[in-house]
Amino acid sequence: MAIDTVNLARIDLNLLVHLDALLTERSVTRAAASVGIGQSAMSHNLARLRELFDDELLTRAADGMRLTPRAMTLREPVRTTLAQVGALVLREQAFDPATAVRTFRLGLSDSMEILIMPALLARMRELAPGLHFRLYNIDGSRLLDAIDADELDLAVAYGPFLQQGQLHHKQRTLLTEGFLCMFDAEKTGITPPISLQDYVRLPHVLTSLNPGRSVRGIVDEALEKLGLHRTVALTTPRFLTVPHLVAHAPVIVTMGARLARRFAAEFGLSLSPPPVELNEVPVSLLWHASYDRDPAHAWLRNQVAQLTADM
Repeated sequence: MAIDTVNLARIDLNLLVHLDALLTERSVTRAAASVGIGQSAMSHNLARLRELFDDELLTRAADGMRLTPRAMTLREPVRTTLAQVGALVLREQAFDPATAVRTFRLGLSDSMEILIMPALLARMRELAPGLHFRLYNIDGSRLLDAIDADELDLAVAYGPFLQQGQLHHKQRTLLTEGFLCMFDAEKTGITPPISLQDYVRLPHVLTSLNPGRSVRGIVDEALEKLGLHRTVALTTPRFLTVPHLVAHAPVIVTMGARLARRFAAEFGLSLSPPPVELNEVPVSLLWHASYDRDPAHAWLRNQVAQLTADM
């Protein structure tokens, strides 16, 4: 596509920075503060942007400023364009982990936090002490929305999230996770391996990141194919509580094999292969395409991939 250099030269590209701030903050005052200019200057820039795009972009409403339909369509292209421009400059600069200073926002479940973060934190303190992390719980139903809204730099999540054609998201499979049953042999009276009869008879603990929406998991789907069902005694979004629950009650849990092995060793619990067929689940690293060529971001992604490969 040919570039219209004559008309493009008439546009102050700094306006795109201010447009991104306005679309993100939905407030002239907050947008001005985020880019370090005065409110009157931002109001002036909003007027210029309205003229440039021949659209109001932001309109007043009872609950504040709202984006027009045209403004909504501009959010992703503007952010991607700015990231690409930034990447052009960043690629000219050598990224040095030893001296870089940056904070990364990671979204992941507590199970992935237990498995990944201790080793990642240790490696970062050794190789990149200026990199810092803020960890956030993830809601699978709005994970991609959080990435789009630039609330997360990276996310680690179970399952292949992306469908073909989703160009503004990126995904990298880190590992595939199998499943094990975990229980207290004395309290349940069960000796591994557990039978299908005992598996259905015992009450279960179910881990679900969205327990308010569903009390079904892949185990229920597998049992349903056999014409069976289980009793779920407790549903929790927190994997950290699971070994304590299982150690104190005659219940069973089916969970990721890596974490189950670690919990069983620490709490003296028994493990058994599930007596139903459960497919392995991929664990994926997700990020926005805007950060794909960011040197620091790419370096961190590779560090996470290397650590999980060692697991």
